[in-house]
Amino acid sequence: MTIQRTSAQDSHSASPPKSNNKKGNKPKSGKWLWFWVGMSGIAMISATAGALLAVSLSSTPLMQASLSADEAAVFENDSIAGGGLRFSELTRPVNVLVMGMSVLPPDTQNPPSKVRDLGYLPQVNSFDGLADVMLLIKFDPQNKKLTMLSIPRDTRTRVDGYGIKKINASNVHGGPALSAKTASNLLGGVAIDRYMRINVLGVGKLIDALGGVTVNVPEDLKYQDDSQHLYINLKAGRQHLDGDKALQLLRFRNDGRGDIGRIQRQQMVMRALMDQALNPGTLAQLPKILNVVKEHIDTNLTVEELLALVGFGVRTNRSNMQMLMLPGRFSTPSEYNASYWIPSPRRISTMMAQHFGIEAENELQPVEPSSLRIAIQNHTGKDNVSFRRLMRNLRKAGYTRIYVAKSWSQPLKATRVVAQQGDENSAESVRSLLGFGEVRVESTGSLNSDISIQVGEDWLEKLSTPESSEDIPLL
Repeated sequence: MTIQRTSAQDSHSASPPKSNNKKGNKPKSGKWLWFWVGMSGIAMISATAGALLAVSLSSTPLMQASLSADEAAVFENDSIAGGGLRFSELTRPVNVLVMGMSVLPPDTQNPPSKVRDLGYLPQVNSFDGLADVMLLIKFDPQNKKLTMLSIPRDTRTRVDGYGIKKINASNVHGGPALSAKTASNLLGGVAIDRYMRINVLGVGKLIDALGGVTVNVPEDLKYQDDSQHLYINLKAGRQHLDGDKALQLLRFRNDGRGDIGRIQRQQMVMRALMDQALNPGTLAQLPKILNVVKEHIDTNLTVEELLALVGFGVRTNRSNMQMLMLPGRFSTPSEYNASYWIPSPRRISTMMAQHFGIEAENELQPVEPSSLRIAIQNHTGKDNVSFRRLMRNLRKAGYTRIYVAKSWSQPLKATRVVAQQGDENSAESVRSLLGFGEVRVESTGSLNSDISIQVGEDWLEKLSTPESSEDIPLL
């Protein structure tokens, strides 16, 4: 049996070099170093323990649904966090189904005038309606990765006992247990350990508690829907949004791309929130944050488990945070009597094998460059930028399905190679071919692409240098 040693074990087992320093200055410095490291560790443990104590004493439980024994059995019951002083550490990979709930309890289809007659107010709190947002989040301490898979609410799938439905209806028919079972069946039988439901007002209050979020609003957004008490009026440009304005950005779906465009904006906001809010200070603020949003949350996570998830997020490198979207396509008007997102079983199988460890139905084959759809998007901040040189080098390497796509208005310093369908290996191959930029596993690129090259200002520097056969290395 091979025993793997950690770097900490190696450092303890190695014999320290003898010091020739008779005065002992270096050892003294080392002692002070370890003293401050120790004090910092004690401070962190104290802050976390204080947070745990404060939240544990809270009078309102985080779980507000009553699950039967059969419903509770849908979720994995094994412990996910350590004990004692390790209570804030994840001990194994964890899959959490997160659902964003509408604020109007019945998600009624009545005309606006009748909705007003029913007396619903925006402040009504409920977890019983349709799931506006559905995410499967994998916290993976073994590989130090955090992976989020967005499932469009209009995904056409089978709901046990109710036939073919949009997946967001599973919560109406059977709450979190049926939602988890439906999502698992759709995603190749992936195990779901815990769930969390948070309503719209809770999302807004959570963003306020985190101090707001700075994002680039891609375009002017304006929309009004009295039946949902939804009033959206945002101007394009980089700005700091409070909870109410962030909700406007998150809920807008009147741009011709429906829920898929909204998912892209949600991923943009989530990325920004993680960049600015996941830090050690978040742990200390957790009691305050939970106190603000606790009545808007329903989850079978314990407080200790929630602390472990937040602690893992704090320690995860941002480059190891991945955001995927369920592969599929829009239905055509002639296919069904309703608008659906039609999932692609083959591509779902590939994605779940690569990112969630689910065995694929068929052996995964290397992806040929000629089969990939490559989108080029202009994020340089300048109009009329030539991409002929870039496209020529891509074609030389075998990438023949290339097109120029409309981009959002956000200018980028560095080019991003976006794995739109979650194929990180192919995205890295494209980045290596370019010789610059960074790979991102997310779904913020062109919807029809496998890989989106969001060309930043660094491309302008490439254009300013003479072209040669060595400018961009070929595979």
